[in-house]
Amino acid sequence: MPGPRRRRGRPQESTPPSTGRRRPKPKQSKGKKTLKWGLGILAALLVIVLVAGFLYWQHLNDNITSVNDDGAGTGGFSADRPINVLLIGTDKRTGKGNEGYGDAGSAGHADTTILLHVSKDRTNTTALSIPRDMITDIPDCPTTQADGSKKTIPGTSQTRFNESLGQSGRTPSCTMRTVTELTGIKIDHFMVADFNAVKTLSTAVGGVPICLAKDINDPKSHLNLSKGEHVLKGDDALAFVRTRHAVGFGGDLDRIKLQQQFLTSLMRKMKSNDTLTSPNKMMDLAEAATKALTVDSQISDLSKLKDLGLELSKADLENISFVTTPVVDNTDGATVLLDDPKAKPLFAMLRADKSLTEVKKQQKEKEEARLKGPKSAASEVRVNIYNGSETAGAAQSTVTWLQTDQGVLKSSQLGNAPKQQAKTTLEYDPDQADQARRLADIMGLPASAMKPGKSEENAQGLPAMKLVLGDDFEEAGTPISAPSKAPEGIQKVEADKPVCAK
Repeated sequence: MPGPRRRRGRPQESTPPSTGRRRPKPKQSKGKKTLKWGLGILAALLVIVLVAGFLYWQHLNDNITSVNDDGAGTGGFSADRPINVLLIGTDKRTGKGNEGYGDAGSAGHADTTILLHVSKDRTNTTALSIPRDMITDIPDCPTTQADGSKKTIPGTSQTRFNESLGQSGRTPSCTMRTVTELTGIKIDHFMVADFNAVKTLSTAVGGVPICLAKDINDPKSHLNLSKGEHVLKGDDALAFVRTRHAVGFGGDLDRIKLQQQFLTSLMRKMKSNDTLTSPNKMMDLAEAATKALTVDSQISDLSKLKDLGLELSKADLENISFVTTPVVDNTDGATVLLDDPKAKPLFAMLRADKSLTEVKKQQKEKEEARLKGPKSAASEVRVNIYNGSETAGAAQSTVTWLQTDQGVLKSSQLGNAPKQQAKTTLEYDPDQADQARRLADIMGLPASAMKPGKSEENAQGLPAMKLVLGDDFEEAGTPISAPSKAPEGIQKVEADKPVCAK
């Protein structure tokens, strides 16, 4: 048979004879092989790290114990306002090795309570200690019991503050309500710590440095330390924060001083490079915190708890103050009473978000300058008033007072503001500054309430300032401004300054 015809214009291809063997693949260079193996190992390690990270995150999440706040809180913190967190140390004898501390069968009390206030701009923090033996009123408290049932615990008047937790089935939400009624401050969250929290957190950071101005030997708290500097952790740390009989006058107020000393030192240790650069310490801290704390249901998720922690940690140490609620001795010698002349201005400062430390001094001076300058006559003040507070009829009562008692005849009330707000604000055009200063002088508005910007029209179509009454409003005629500095003679400690216990 004739062979296949050759196509015109295309050369004849020759096929090499078959040898029965496969053609070898081209060899890869040694560098390419190494790169491929390296990428494979890296990918495998990345998967392992991601899986391990997820599992560890889930593990920490499972550590968290939460309790319902039963509507006692604000519903959760937000980035556009101050944050208030209630820290409660209970004396319930739970955990290994804690049975020997006092009443092992106790349901626990609010033994150590601190209201942590973080400013709106996150530049400063105030930690307010509330004495456990202070006589106060505990309000009625709706609670969710451990078995899920709902129960309202009747309030009690003129009783020890520490009975706001544990007693009669009271939950942490009862302590929240008691603090809010006492201070007028609405609380976002609570965290409850038992004895083990002190042990594990102090151990996680490698010990907490403390200083003693004298030898201390307290058999009741099992603390026996010589004068000088020590680093405490575990049972020794717990003994230190519980001792009171061997320091000062042997009362709870002296113990509060020790606790503030310990907490400020713990904060310095946690913010130190020694802790922040140690992965092991950071993991130990995360493990200890999630196991030791009981939190409200609004922050029972680790991601929410982390976000709150980041907000709380923004203030520098020099702008963190520990202060004790001012009290005076009661006639029974065992309890104390609120010192109203000192406590009320202090509470007002916290409600007004004013710092106890010198921060943003230039900004404060700029705000104060808004109150300085000429003031128009009261009859020339033109203002629209809105109610953004919880007080029903606040706008109308204010207008009536301004017109009847103060001669501000061009004032009008326009009902409720679009939403409730914490602080009273006065918005005005720059050319209304004279009117704004006069109204601020009449109503006792703080400089921080003055908001230069844009005014609005009144019912007659004329430009008018806009006054929105906030939750800091009490009643017409009562100044809204809070003190510019803390009362003299209150117990105060700065977080960046070490002190020695006496």
